[in-house]
Amino acid sequence: MESKREVKEINASSMADIAFLLLIFFLVATTMNVDTGITRQLPPIPPEDQKMEDIKVKERDLLPIFVNTYDQILVAGRPAHITQLKNAVKEFVLNPTNNENMPEKEIKEIAMPDGSTWSVPVSKAVVSLTNDRGTSYDTYIHVQNELARAFNEMRDDAARARFGRDFANLGDAERDVITKAVPLSISEAEPKNVGGN
Repeated sequence: MESKREVKEINASSMADIAFLLLIFFLVATTMNVDTGITRQLPPIPPEDQKMEDIKVKERDLLPIFVNTYDQILVAGRPAHITQLKNAVKEFVLNPTNNENMPEKEIKEIAMPDGSTWSVPVSKAVVSLTNDRGTSYDTYIHVQNELARAFNEMRDDAARARFGRDFANLGDAERDVITKAVPLSISEAEPKNVGGN
């Protein structure tokens, strides 16, 4: 006579607890990529009773940069590669040869942290960026990064010349001085249909 043994069922009541603990462990132990935005300080909102006037910028002080729907870059109407953008911006803003077709410089008296003043020629250059609605996000971010790099390098150069340290290593008062000497003058227009040319 054949004996039948009953197979006992496995107690699975604690499986849910184990799965929950594993889930918590992986949530805590895993790092996730976080999309970061572009650091830009927007101008304050003007009072409602203030009359809005157009800011007049001379043509020689304006560097137009266009990015079309095919992610092609035009700097002052000439095709440029993304790797050329930073140097083109620096060359334009600094105007080292005082070319009369490039930005003017205005001598400004900037108050120093020690109470003295610094007479420095400040460029009136404005970088004007216009993107096509079809511009890829990747190209947009690369262009923004190159513009930021150009101004960061100019600020580093000014900080080293004046204080002997990079801009990032300056105190708040010294940083304010360099920010006034090398203002971040980037104007970004609303995206439009620039086209492929």
